[in-house]
Amino acid sequence: MLALERRNLILEKLQEEKRVVVSELSQQFGVSEETIRRDLEKMEKEGLATKSYGGAVLNENTSIDMPFNVRKKANVTGKQKIAELAAAQIHDGDHIILDASSTSVFIAKAIKDKSHLTVITNSIEIIIELSDVSDWNIICSGGSLREGYLALVGPKTAEGLGSFNADKAFFSCKGIDMEKGITDGNEMFSQVKHVMMYSAKESMLAVDSTKFDKVAFSKLCDVSSMSTIITDKKPDEKWLGYFERNGIKCIFPEE
Repeated sequence: MLALERRNLILEKLQEEKRVVVSELSQQFGVSEETIRRDLEKMEKEGLATKSYGGAVLNENTSIDMPFNVRKKANVTGKQKIAELAAAQIHDGDHIILDASSTSVFIAKAIKDKSHLTVITNSIEIIIELSDVSDWNIICSGGSLREGYLALVGPKTAEGLGSFNADKAFFSCKGIDMEKGITDGNEMFSQVKHVMMYSAKESMLAVDSTKFDKVAFSKLCDVSSMSTIITDKKPDEKWLGYFERNGIKCIFPEE
């Protein structure tokens, strides 16, 4: 097993359990404890984990971006619920924009029974996922590939997305806060999502319940800029009241 593969598996374990133990990882992967310590040191330098006595804990700073292959395995049940609800908002013949979030990959999987869709995206993963759909128009935004994210970003991406007029744009974020707005961990991703928002008639934030009352590094927009928010659990009353006051439709699973 390559060191990168091992570190990604360690990250997956950290996502699930919030902490790992050096001795347990050593036995699991059949390598020395010193090798595991080096793995954890590298992950700490990258801001992904914090070393502790005998192991490490997950760095839950919302400004830290996990690799895509790790993020897509986090809260799968919640993302599937969101994807089902998002799919119900998409109709045959729609022109939609999907961002490069792991949540949007689940949306792409959930809408394959639709007909004659046009999908515009900056996600390499979504392009691959939809490559076997015959009657759709799949449009790549163009741009520069961001290492570890399977996402296209930069001026060319913004320019490409800005040249379209879609019916609906679906995107996710790292945090949603009443005062600080909708935020992401990286300025380049925020800029791209901002263009997506203004290239569609309806802006739909697809965000799981863990992102509420969280603030990340780069602001995308005020929450009031959204037309619809789709989430995996019923928000608490303060959020439901906020959405009602600001004319935002909130969609969540029936209890």
